[in-house]
Amino acid sequence: MTLKQKIARLNKILRKMDSVLIAFSGGVDSALLLKAASMVLPRQNILAVTANSSTYPAEELFFSRKFTRQLGVGHRIIRTSETKDPRFISNAPDRCYFCKRELFLRLKCLAKKNKLNFVVDASNVSDRSDFRPGNIAKKEFKVRSPLEEAGFTKGDIRKLSKHLGLATWDKPSLACLASRIPYGTKISKPLLERINKAEIFLRKLGFKDVRLRHYNGLCRIEVAKNNIRRLFGKRNKIVDRLKKLGYNYITIDLAGYRTGSMNEVIKK
Repeated sequence: MTLKQKIARLNKILRKMDSVLIAFSGGVDSALLLKAASMVLPRQNILAVTANSSTYPAEELFFSRKFTRQLGVGHRIIRTSETKDPRFISNAPDRCYFCKRELFLRLKCLAKKNKLNFVVDASNVSDRSDFRPGNIAKKEFKVRSPLEEAGFTKGDIRKLSKHLGLATWDKPSLACLASRIPYGTKISKPLLERINKAEIFLRKLGFKDVRLRHYNGLCRIEVAKNNIRRLFGKRNKIVDRLKKLGYNYITIDLAGYRTGSMNEVIKK
């Protein structure tokens, strides 16, 4: 299927839905979905909802507000409390289910209150290759994924986003900060804040796609393979800053940046 055909299919799906509440993180996928909806549906038939919690970087909230204002669509920010749920903070492999279950329950209630037909998220075909227990909650609450239904891959999303002039077209992939913590290690707000501070520092050094994986006093840094030499060249600054954040040992992952690397243990 060509990209043009996928666009036509996406537009058809959204028109048939007529009104939607979009789980809007501000990332490349949800930004495109929101933009697509704004192009085929009346603005009053769209509500973007962003979840504010310590598992996501706070700076993303500012972008979410700005983006929705530019599109002229309704936007709500809700506070979620997954870090108070012992089933989430215990960090078993199914932790994502409990987070998504709370989120989708809240979104379903908001959709009903605002008389919107569907709750949708921005999952796409490329997400199928990763371990995602949150999809169970998605099925339970009948949350739909128009991009996936239309056959969009991550590459399609970036290509169309660039064509539409969206600033998010080359934005690094977003992921819950808890995904930096090995299963079985308890999740806490101070730990999430430490990881966030470390990644902000690394991005300020010019590393766009970066992950800091936490192992108590040790951390594993992932950057694109072609940036590993440059990362090593800044090792003194990195070691100094990360030691101040509580890491005794700082390592570089020679396999490079990839999403879902913590799930590699499960797949073996």
